[in-house]
Amino acid sequence: MILQRISPPAEAPVISGRRVIAAVVCVQLAASLGYYAVMAHLVTHLRADVGLLAGTIALVLGLRVAMQYALFLPFGWLVDRIGPGLAGAAACVLRVAAFGLLGLADGPGGFVAGALLLAIGGALFHPAAQTLLARLPDGVRPKGFGVYVVTGQIAAVAGPPVGLVLLAGGFVLVASVSAAAWAVSAVLFWTLRRVGGPDGRAEGLMLARGVAEVVRDRPFLRFAVVTAPGTLLVSQAVSVVPLSVGHSGLITLFFCTVAVATAGVQPFVAGRARRPWVMRVGMLCLGGSYLVLAAYPVLPGWEVVVLVAAAVLSGLGNGLTTPAAFQTIVGRAPAGRVGVYNGMYAFVSGLAAFAGGLFVGPLFDAGAVAAALIGLAVLAAVSAAAHR
Repeated sequence: MILQRISPPAEAPVISGRRVIAAVVCVQLAASLGYYAVMAHLVTHLRADVGLLAGTIALVLGLRVAMQYALFLPFGWLVDRIGPGLAGAAACVLRVAAFGLLGLADGPGGFVAGALLLAIGGALFHPAAQTLLARLPDGVRPKGFGVYVVTGQIAAVAGPPVGLVLLAGGFVLVASVSAAAWAVSAVLFWTLRRVGGPDGRAEGLMLARGVAEVVRDRPFLRFAVVTAPGTLLVSQAVSVVPLSVGHSGLITLFFCTVAVATAGVQPFVAGRARRPWVMRVGMLCLGGSYLVLAAYPVLPGWEVVVLVAAAVLSGLGNGLTTPAAFQTIVGRAPAGRVGVYNGMYAFVSGLAAFAGGLFVGPLFDAGAVAAALIGLAVLAAVSAAAHR
């Protein structure tokens, strides 16, 4: 069944496009720079300076991601209830505390507490930002989301070098600057608490009722399940590429190229994201990146070319599937339900990413690298074929 747009009722809030886009983009830039500046160097700090075991670090960071995705569903509903401006400000305050704890952590306790606050803040932050963008007028929403994605990719490239420069003053300085950036983001969100307030239809919506409404929307639920592997395909590159390449310079080249390709495709996809072929092509690009990556060890002398080709495909896939999912959620969700719809989609995607990781990791440990990469490519092709 093809997803049909449900037009919002007359009482759906209409907010100033320029003001919201400017604020959300500034939030994205400040928060993402602070996030990547810390996260790029966190593991090294915890291992070398704090002395935590590698297994402990991997376990806690993995649980943080799983917890964040698990909370997307109830927190998406919460964003609908209290409004994205207030929810976003609360998310940023939580992450100020999280980075403060990570900077001061001298043992497992502070690390675990900081990781949990990161998860809770992230589960509020992303639905809040996207719900604000979803409430933009139709004419400016696609461009606004495109700028939002591009800003995030710029921060992903610039954040680690910024963190490296600050690291000369110690990890506490890196964490403190990051916390300050998230504090600025909290203030910006707070300024939007009125223009992005809760919709009247959402105020009395109970969590169980909101989830039941999404579950009854069978075409949307099918869309969420069919395209859920996209999150797995994007997230697995973070571990698969370093394990396959093993060279820090080439790994950096890969992720910088991914960011450039993701940002570069946004002007093209902005007005086309709702077309079904966008999601299908994006999934095929993500799958193709793993097929190309599988050829990396068997093409000596062509490593850089192969890696750049895989990175371009990965970036294009991410740049196509992200706005396609966002615009589908906005087009399908009734007024006052964007948060819970977004939460359900993220929840299903997170389950797929977690379950898929349980298979990919052991395959790498067993030496079946090619099987893991080809399996990811096949999964992408199946998802693309099943999408309607």
